[in-house]
Amino acid sequence: MTPQSAAPVSFDALPNPRGGAVRPAELALAEALLAFEQHSESTSALLRASHALRGAGWLSAQRFADALVRLSPLAEGDPADAVNARPVFGAALRDFRAALERHNLRELSCSPVLFNHYRALCAHLSEHTPGSTVAFEDLALTARPVPPVSLHAQSADQLAHLRARYERALLPVLRSQADTGSAAALAVTNAALDELDAVFGELAGPDPYDFWRLAKACAKALRISGRAAGETDARRFYARCNLALADHARGIELAPRSLVRATLALLWRDYALFGAAAEDADQVEVLHDYGLTVDWHVAGTQASEMLWEAGAVQAQAISATRSALTRELGVLAVNVNAYEDFLQTADASISALTEHARAADQPEKADPSEALQAGDAAYRLGSAACALGLGHVALLADALGLAWRRRAHAGVSTPAVRAHVIVGAPAASTLEQAAEALRATLHKVAAGVAPPGGNTALAALTRSIEQGGA
Repeated sequence: MTPQSAAPVSFDALPNPRGGAVRPAELALAEALLAFEQHSESTSALLRASHALRGAGWLSAQRFADALVRLSPLAEGDPADAVNARPVFGAALRDFRAALERHNLRELSCSPVLFNHYRALCAHLSEHTPGSTVAFEDLALTARPVPPVSLHAQSADQLAHLRARYERALLPVLRSQADTGSAAALAVTNAALDELDAVFGELAGPDPYDFWRLAKACAKALRISGRAAGETDARRFYARCNLALADHARGIELAPRSLVRATLALLWRDYALFGAAAEDADQVEVLHDYGLTVDWHVAGTQASEMLWEAGAVQAQAISATRSALTRELGVLAVNVNAYEDFLQTADASISALTEHARAADQPEKADPSEALQAGDAAYRLGSAACALGLGHVALLADALGLAWRRRAHAGVSTPAVRAHVIVGAPAASTLEQAAEALRATLHKVAAGVAPPGGNTALAALTRSIEQGGA
């Protein structure tokens, strides 16, 4: 993972100069901000922004916009409500508008800056709708399927021993503060984190969808990013893992879905924002097992990243003033060169996916390596669609990649591993239908037609993945 740029911006990742733009949403947010600053009604403009974002498949951004819509009457209404809600609403609206213009879909999903605004918006809403809660994964994993995750059987003695070790190491971590304290205190915290990592390693089983394998990858990512000590989300992760250990000791076979989603989103966060390097390959492999992709990135210097960002802003400004450089796909305006590159690479990926899906209906020829190749083809397509701004295409492709991954793991050929794996393989018919739906969608994109959202293929894939098989 690349450290955060020192550029004077309030966001996390670099902007995407070749990414698609949802111009109607950008214009609507500009109108909403002007109305807000003039103490006028902004709700109608925010509703237009939300509708446009949904049409583009930018569903995390739409979720954020919907929170703005719900809070806007409070920020503009009774002065007793507005005095508290107005500063929160205004700051969120300004930063959201700026983030949207960076055209980076992964940042819109995983930015801690945006999530902090989202949490503040929802906190004000909860005063009027008690009982509502919000979590980082709600924004980061919007509309993404998450498979069931196991707690594989272990002896009671072994689990009791590991939990005792875990609880001893947990207390110093929960007490830790980020970048504060003496060298001796930091040494104690690091030793405790080392012990927690060791316990995760001993707990992790052979099942690719074993929770402790996921937790181990998440803990490693937190250590690499320097967020393991002192950060609220990290402390919550380690504390909830202790509760999961208690569940495990009671013989519960599946990890709580809410914990799985929280752990997965935390693992994905920094890789989604900054990309991954070669040394992150193990964590990226875990992310691929759960349907999430990242860009491979070689860290540059702070100066080079600032230069790249300045060039990106210039490229976006040129693109915005030269309509010949853009192609309209419904509400999405895409860079012509990026669009043509996408169509070329997508054609090869969809052909490979269709062939793999047809072969998957022949059990006697089942080959886990072929299924992994199909999953990789889907992920290449999903990443390319994400970079272009085709949110609906990216979601369907990533879900198909996850389905193929599960099929690969369900068909492992080593008996010693197969005895422990409980992965349900999605039906070949579901894979083929999704591949055909992707092909049809790409034909529309090639013809200059906006891809549809909410298709039945994604719903079928989601059911297959979340129910554990066909």
